[in-house]
Amino acid sequence: MDDRERLAAFVRRLPKAELHLHLEGTLEPELALGIAQRNGLSLPFPDVDTARAAYRFRDLSSFLNVYYAMTGVLRTEQDFYDLTWSYLTRAAEDNVRHVEPFFDPQAHLSRGIPFGILVTGILLALEDAEEHLGITSRLIMCFLRDQPPEEAMTVLETAHRYRDRIAGVGLDSAEAGFPPERFSDVFARAAAYGMRRVAHAGEEGPPAYIAASLDVLGAERIDHGVRCLEDPALTERLALERVPLTVCPLSNVRLHVVETMAEHPLKRMLEAGLLVTVNSDDPAYFGGYLVDNYVEAALALGLSEHDLVTLAENSFRASFLDEATKARHVEAVRAAAAG
Repeated sequence: MDDRERLAAFVRRLPKAELHLHLEGTLEPELALGIAQRNGLSLPFPDVDTARAAYRFRDLSSFLNVYYAMTGVLRTEQDFYDLTWSYLTRAAEDNVRHVEPFFDPQAHLSRGIPFGILVTGILLALEDAEEHLGITSRLIMCFLRDQPPEEAMTVLETAHRYRDRIAGVGLDSAEAGFPPERFSDVFARAAAYGMRRVAHAGEEGPPAYIAASLDVLGAERIDHGVRCLEDPALTERLALERVPLTVCPLSNVRLHVVETMAEHPLKRMLEAGLLVTVNSDDPAYFGGYLVDNYVEAALALGLSEHDLVTLAENSFRASFLDEATKARHVEAVRAAAAG
C-alpha cells in the first residue's frame, strides 16, 4: 500500500462532516446526460468524455458559465432528488456522517422552475439519507451575490414557508466586485426569521470581505476564507473568536486561488490556530470528493495524521449541530483514529 492508499484508508475511517458543498456542483456528466435524455433535452455534448472536457475552465467566472449551463437539465422534483441522492451515496462511501449542503434557488427560478419543486426533491433525498445512510443534514439556501439584493429578498420571502426545513442562508457565486454589504438587509431579515448565516468570502475577494461578512452580515461561518492570512489582525481575530472556515483545497487549485496544492495555506491556517475544515465545494467539476481533498492536501503539505484528525473533529465543531451531538461525533473521530 503506497502513501496515497494508506492516507485514503485512514481518512475514510474517520467520521466527517461536510459543510461547504454545492449540490449543483455534484452534477456528474453521466447524471447530467441521463437527466437531459429523460427530460427530452439536448446538451452540446454528444458523450460523457466531451462533457468532461467542458468541465475544464480558467477561473471562477469561466467555471460558473459551465456550472449554470449544466444546471439547465434540472427540471423536475425527481431530478433534484437524483442529484442530491447521488451526492449522498458518494458521501456515505467517504464516511461522511453529517452534511450542510448549499443550493442556489435563483439559478433555477430564473428558468421557471418553481421553488417547491426543487426544494422538495432535495429535502426528500436528505430525509432518505438520514433513514437509510445514517447521514444527518442542515440545508442552506444561498443567494447569488452577483444578482440584485432585491431578488435575494424575494427569494427569502418565498423560502420563508420552508424555514423549518431550511436551516440557514449563504452568499455565493462571483465574489470579486460584489462586497457583502450589499446583502445586509437580506441577512438581517434571515436572522429575524431565526436562520443561520454563512457567507463565501476571502476566496477571490480581499480579507476585508471576511470582516464585512462577520460584522455586517452576522455570518457565523466563513466559506473559503483562505485570504485571511494576508491580514494578521483578522487572522488573530478569527482564531480568538473560533470562527469556522470551510476550506476547499482542490477547488482553490482548479480556480487558481493558488497555483499548486503545495502553495495552499491550509497547513499555515492550522498552525495559526484557526478552526479550519476541509470540504469539496463542487466535486464533479474540481476533480475530487471529500476524501480526495483530505488526501491531496495531506500529500502536498505534509499533514500528519494528527492534523487529519483535527480537521475531521473541526468539521463537527464547525457544524450547526447541537453541542451534545457535536461532542459525540468528536469522540467517534478519536475512537476511529485510535482503532
